[in-house]
Amino acid sequence: MGPLPPAVAPPPVKPPARRGGRRALPWAVVLLWAAVLALALPFAGKLADAQRDNVVDYLPASADSTQAARVEQALPGGESTELVVVYHREAGLTGADRALAERRLAEITGAHDFGDAPAEGIPSQDGTTLMYPLTTTAPGTDNDARIALVDDVRERLAADRSDGLRAELGGPGALASDMEKVFETIDGTLMIATVLVVAVLLVITYRSPFLWLVPLLVVGAAAVASQALVYGLVRGVDLTVTSQSAAIMTVLVFGAGTDYALLLVARYREELRRIAHPHDAMLAALRGCGPAVLASSGTVAAGLLCLLAADLNSASGLGPVGAVGVVCALAAMLTLLPAVLVLLGRRVFWPLVPVHGSEPPHRRSLFAAMGGSAGRRPGVVLAAGALVLGALALGTLNQPGDLAQEDSFTDRPESVSATLLLGEAYPGRSSQPITVVVPADTTDAALERARATEGVVRAEPGRSGGGWSEITVLAKDAPETPGERRTIEALRAGLDGGHVGGPGAQQLDLAETNARDRRVVIPLVLVAVLLILVALLRSLVAPLILTAAVVAVWGAVTGLGGLVFEPLLGFEGIDPSIPLLSFVFLVALGVDYGIFLMHRMREESLAGADPRAAALTALRTTGGVIASAGIVLAATFTVLMNLPLVPLVEMGFLVAVGVLLDTFLVRTYLVTAVSVLLRERVWWPGPLSRRRPPAPAPEPAAVREPASAG
Repeated sequence: MGPLPPAVAPPPVKPPARRGGRRALPWAVVLLWAAVLALALPFAGKLADAQRDNVVDYLPASADSTQAARVEQALPGGESTELVVVYHREAGLTGADRALAERRLAEITGAHDFGDAPAEGIPSQDGTTLMYPLTTTAPGTDNDARIALVDDVRERLAADRSDGLRAELGGPGALASDMEKVFETIDGTLMIATVLVVAVLLVITYRSPFLWLVPLLVVGAAAVASQALVYGLVRGVDLTVTSQSAAIMTVLVFGAGTDYALLLVARYREELRRIAHPHDAMLAALRGCGPAVLASSGTVAAGLLCLLAADLNSASGLGPVGAVGVVCALAAMLTLLPAVLVLLGRRVFWPLVPVHGSEPPHRRSLFAAMGGSAGRRPGVVLAAGALVLGALALGTLNQPGDLAQEDSFTDRPESVSATLLLGEAYPGRSSQPITVVVPADTTDAALERARATEGVVRAEPGRSGGGWSEITVLAKDAPETPGERRTIEALRAGLDGGHVGGPGAQQLDLAETNARDRRVVIPLVLVAVLLILVALLRSLVAPLILTAAVVAVWGAVTGLGGLVFEPLLGFEGIDPSIPLLSFVFLVALGVDYGIFLMHRMREESLAGADPRAAALTALRTTGGVIASAGIVLAATFTVLMNLPLVPLVEMGFLVAVGVLLDTFLVRTYLVTAVSVLLRERVWWPGPLSRRRPPAPAPEPAAVREPASAG
C-alpha cells in the first residue's frame, strides 16, 4: 500500500493557515451521498425480485438443455412441472394404504390441472412403495405459482402420515420449489449475519464505543448503492443475477469495504499525531494509502471482470456484479468515510484519542518476530512452507465428484427425502424424466430410436405444437449418476435436429460448461493480475512471486476442501462452479494484500534500504493492518457457511481459509523469505535490481510497530 507510518513518529506538523471551505467540502460529500442513497433505496429493494435461480438461467443459451427448455416453453401450456407423490410403509403397504392413496390422488388431480387421465400408481417390486408421477403446465414459469401448488399438495398429503405411513412429494418441481424457498431466505439472513460479524470485529479492533459504527454505516451505504446499480444493469443489459452472485456481492462489499476502512483509519490515526487539523490529516492519509487502495481494488475488479469470458450465465453475471460491489465499496471508503471522520474530529477515537504531537503506543511486534525468523533462515522457512502447502494440495486426490442437485441442501427437505426413497424402492427405474424435443415430422422415428437406446426404460410421446413434439424418457439409472449421463449422451448422439433436456441433462451441461470456463477464465485472470502487478511494481520477478503465491494458496485450500467436505462435513460432492469462483476470489483478494506488502517493500528499497531490511521493515509496518484486514475479510466469507446451501458453504470455507492461509503463512513467511533470498533481483528487470547497497543494515534490537487498524 502507500507509505505507512514510519517506525519513529516524525515531529508534529505546524498547522497551516485556515482555508475557506475546509468544513464545506465534507458536508457537501455527505449531502451528495444522502441524495444518492435516497435515489438508490427504492431500486436496491427490487434486486431480490430480479434474481433468477432456475437451472436454465445458469446455463448458456447455446446449451442443448437450454434449447430444449425454450422449446418446451413454446409448446401448448408452456413449461411443465413434474411432481412425484410417494406412499411408503416399511413393512409393506396395506390394502387400506392403497385405497387411501387412490382417494388422495383423485382429490389432488381434481383440485389441480394434472391432465384428464387419472394418476396411475406404480408399485415397487417389494410392495413397500407406490409412486404417482404427475405433470402439469399450470404454473408455467411462475415460481410463486409453482411453490403454491407444491405447498397445497404437501398439505393434503400431510393428513395421511400416521402409523408408519409416509406420504411425501418429490420430483423436479418439488425440488425446484424447495430451492426457491431457500433462496428467498438468503438475502435477509446474509445481511444480518454479515453486519453482526463486521460490527463485532470492528469493536474489537478499534476498542472504541463510537468509531466502529462509522465504517459500518458507510459500508452499508456502499451495499445499498451497489444493489441499486446492479438492478439497473439487470434492467438495462439483461444481466443474469442469481441469489448466489447477490450473496457473494454482499460479502464482497462488506469485506473489501471494511478492509479499505481499516487501512485508511489506521493511516489517519497516525497522521492525526503529526498534523493538528483533521482535514489536513485526512488529506495526508489519502495521499499515503489511497494509491495502493486504488490499485488493490482495481486488481480485484479486473479479476472479477475476467468472468465475463465464461459461458455459464451465472459466472459471467457474477463478474460485473462483484466488480460493481468492489467499486462502490472503494468509492464510499475514499469519499464518504473521510468526510464523516473529518466532521466528527478526533473525538470519534475516544477513549484512545490520538493527540497532536504524541507518539504511537509502544507494543511488542508479532510481525517483527515473524519477519525476523524468515530473515534469519529464509531457505528453511521457504522449504517448510512449500512442504505444508504441497501436503495440503494432496487433498485434491480425495475430492468427491460433482455435487448433485438434491445434495445441495445442508438440511434435507422433503423433495430430497422423497427422491432418496424412490431410488431405494425403484432401483431399476428413474423417477426423474428426461425430456426430448424433436421436429414434429420426425416424432415417430425419434420415439423408436429413444426406445432402442441403451439405458432407456420407457419413452412416451407428449405434447406437440409449433412444429415440435415432446418425448418423455425414463432412464433405468438414478438421476445424476454416470449411468444416466451415458443415457443422455446416447440420446443426443441419436437425435437429428432435436434437443435433450430435463434436470439430468441440465446438470450435465452445467458440469461441461464449468470445465470449459475453467480452461478459459483461469489463464485470463492470471494474465490480467500479472499485468497490473507489473505496471504497479515496475518489475517482473516480484509480480511472478505474488502470483505464484496466490496460486499455491488456491491449490492448498482446494486440497483442504477434499479433506474436509466429504469426510468431516458429509457433503456428497463439490459444486462444479466452486473451483473457478474460488480461484478468482483467492487470486484477486490474495494479490490485494500482496500489493500492500510489496509496495511498501519497494518504497523502502527506493529509500536506499538493504533488500533484507526493506523486506523485514515492510512486513513489520504492514503486518498488523494486513492481519486485521485479512481476519475481517475471512470472517465475512465465513458468514456464507451459515447458509443452508452446500455450494455457498463450500465457497465460504475455501475463501475464508485461503485468506487466512495467505495472510499468516504465505504473505508473512514465504513471500518475505523469497524476497530476502533474491535480494535486489526481486525487482528485475527494473532499475532497483541494478542497485547495490554498500552493506546490509543491522536489524534494530527493538522495533516499534505502528498501531494496527485499531
